[in-house]
Amino acid sequence: MAIKQVFPTKGNLLAIKKSHALAKMGYNLMDRKRNILIREMVQLIESVKTLRGEIQAIYHKAYQALQEANITLGVVNYIAKAIPIDDGLDITYRSIMGVDIPKLIYDKKPIKLSYGIASTNTKFDYAFKNFQLVRDLTIKLAEIDNSAYRLADAIRKTQKRANALKNIVIPEFEANSKYIGDYLEEKEREEFSRMKIIKSKKRK
Repeated sequence: MAIKQVFPTKGNLLAIKKSHALAKMGYNLMDRKRNILIREMVQLIESVKTLRGEIQAIYHKAYQALQEANITLGVVNYIAKAIPIDDGLDITYRSIMGVDIPKLIYDKKPIKLSYGIASTNTKFDYAFKNFQLVRDLTIKLAEIDNSAYRLADAIRKTQKRANALKNIVIPEFEANSKYIGDYLEEKEREEFSRMKIIKSKKRK
């Protein structure tokens, strides 16, 4: 790695040592942030696996019940249109190490049948109930999926910055500090030798 040399003065040496200490502190903070974000993401991944399994099972039940309702009632599109659009969803955010994690707030209302029971049967009711469960699980999964994506992106960026500090910035400060330190020590030795020669000549 090519090291950018700086002018070897005591002032520059002090400035480099200070920057070096800050860079090491920054790396430690980045490493701590990365570990915390990874821990949070591991917990979310476990939740995602569980939710995906639940949703898959509920979707299967819901579509099977809907298929049976279509068979026994005919196409139920006109009945489904009587079900109102659910818009009771809001979103807030919480911060984990500077990463905004979404929190979906759902105003869940008691299930009310908005269609006439005379034109349906238990198959349709069962499908309706299962799709309500699908909705609830999908809201949870959307929140967790988005959180996991944001955490993964933050982990990637944090890792990149930590690597830059560890492999580029800190070694450059160390090399420059050594270069200036060696240069100043050599100058001090030369000055000491010169002063000894001068004193020796004065005695003679």
